[in-house]
Amino acid sequence: HEHAGCLQPQWKAVQSDTVVRQSIERKQDCVIIDGHKFTLKHNLHLVGFGKAVLGMAAEAERIVGDHLVKGIISVPHGIQQTMKQHGKDHLLLKENSRIKVMEGAKHNLPDAEAEKAAEGIKQLASELTEEDLLLVLISGGGSALLPAPIPPISLQEKLDVTRKLAGAGATIQELNTVRRALSSLKGGGLAQCAHPAQVIALILSDVIGDPLDLIASGPTVQSDVWPEEVLSVLERYKLLNSLPASVKDVLQRPNTRGQKDESKTSGHVLNAVIGSNSLALKCAGRRARELGFRPVVLAPGVCGDVRSVSRLYGLLARFACSPEDPPPEIAAEVLRLGPEVGVESWDLCRTMKVLEEGRTEGWGATCLLAGGEPTVELTGMGRGGRNQELAMRVGQELRGLELPPKGPVFLSGGTDGQDGPTEAAGAITDAGLCEEAYAQGLDVDSFLSNNDSYTFFSRLSAGQRLLVPGLTCTNVMDVHMLLIPPIPIKIR
Repeated sequence: HEHAGCLQPQWKAVQSDTVVRQSIERKQDCVIIDGHKFTLKHNLHLVGFGKAVLGMAAEAERIVGDHLVKGIISVPHGIQQTMKQHGKDHLLLKENSRIKVMEGAKHNLPDAEAEKAAEGIKQLASELTEEDLLLVLISGGGSALLPAPIPPISLQEKLDVTRKLAGAGATIQELNTVRRALSSLKGGGLAQCAHPAQVIALILSDVIGDPLDLIASGPTVQSDVWPEEVLSVLERYKLLNSLPASVKDVLQRPNTRGQKDESKTSGHVLNAVIGSNSLALKCAGRRARELGFRPVVLAPGVCGDVRSVSRLYGLLARFACSPEDPPPEIAAEVLRLGPEVGVESWDLCRTMKVLEEGRTEGWGATCLLAGGEPTVELTGMGRGGRNQELAMRVGQELRGLELPPKGPVFLSGGTDGQDGPTEAAGAITDAGLCEEAYAQGLDVDSFLSNNDSYTFFSRLSAGQRLLVPGLTCTNVMDVHMLLIPPIPIKIR
């Protein structure tokens, strides 16, 4: 477990201040961002929302603060206090900052505080002229920090609808489609508010494939809201009949945010992705190599049900740890699982080839890296998160293999340092998990059916398997890591 430390540098690479520093080039009274040049003349305004935005804003102010008129950022509740405690002062704003920090969205859920911040951001944006530049900082968690439901919908009503959807197993894409239709700032609403100012958005992506319209629900990305599409999502999860009257009312209105405004705003918006899961995996691979592992990156877009994802990692571990040639049905099942978990067969074949070389050519230990965002279907009322649940299920899949250091070790962690509403980012597991739990009177299956992975890992061996890095000041989804020991070569 001492190798869990190798996650740290990869977080540094996608840390909020680093990504901003690498994306804004300052030259006298100009900035160059993503190859575009903008003139500064005391005309810069700044807004931001997301878990990593505080550090992004501090860095942006260091670079262009002399031209900053004012700013408002919406960040998670308690984050400034936490940064102070963790000695991360470089991610805090200066005493005399022009940027107002508003904290909200306790437990990652939109609340009255976040709604107030969104109102302030909307106000700031709507007062801008064509002379102005609006720098928009966006990171994961931004959706909860920018709630501006279209009147007469109340925040509570909007929350109830999205919560029911999530509980019914809706995908993040479906959730965003509905959220966007009920929001005045999402789906390009913020960019429209800011028109005719020039909008520049710097985005730290926490969505698979970095689709701009889905990150924080795309406040700077023009998107059409088709009520039919929203209604079909609600119908799919049998929620049409339980909708509040206000939501029905808004969805029945003619499409106000449509084609006609597109020409008006599109030329005035630059969206630049400045950090992502792929970048995190690339840097983690580099660090794994420094530690003496041979890195192989499977994919940055692992998704699908956590059961299928754990099965995939269990199979890959068996494939890699098999002292003889692995039975062909393992590879066949890996390829069958591919489409379910969002991984191309090409990536699976390439990865298995590398793992096979590791076995036949006597390589040292291998570090298999992947990232993404599996989904958990909620069946219980426990405390947990998808990373801890994935680690538990992988532990079950590894049963019967050797224990470390002769057997594999698996880690799953949220790069934001928070897995679900818990203090942990994830957990570390191996083939001994089930026996260890059994010996301590813990029944893995009943914890799983109650979605109570955090309680399970907290009780198991005094919480030693939990990964608790604290807030990392970034958010680029999850990282999965499978360490595979060197296979002793049989001299025939």
